[in-house]
Amino acid sequence: MNAQWCRAMDLGVYQLRHFSISFLSSLLGADNSSLRLDSSSSGASVVAIDNKIEQAMDLVKSHLMYAVREEVEVLKEQIKELIEKNSQLEQENNLLKTLASPEQLAQFQAQLQTGSPPPSSQLQGTTQQPPPPPPTQPTSQGSGPSA
Repeated sequence: MNAQWCRAMDLGVYQLRHFSISFLSSLLGADNSSLRLDSSSSGASVVAIDNKIEQAMDLVKSHLMYAVREEVEVLKEQIKELIEKNSQLEQENNLLKTLASPEQLAQFQAQLQTGSPPPSSQLQGTTQQPPPPPPTQPTSQGSGPSA
């Protein structure tokens, strides 16, 4: 894709340069076919203008490439963040599925099929309450009297 973009940019630079030379030659009263790039004063000025146009287009091209690279980096970072958030939400979804009772799952499936949103009290109850912590087992080290 980058090579294709560069070819399109080069074509645009060529077309703009050709347009600029045509435009300038029409201002100077010269015909495109009679425009000569020789050592005469008008020919030398056209060559100088053409060189300036080419330098300006190269500068524009480098600025565009820099801006595109910056935007690509920003978008890559956003994609990375979205992938991480998606993974986190998938884990949370799986956890909620394992903690939900079969009745809650059946009710949720029914709501999905009918297209009706769940009541807000159920949503608030499930999102505000964290899942219960897993039961901890007491360790036998140092908990009893030593003999």
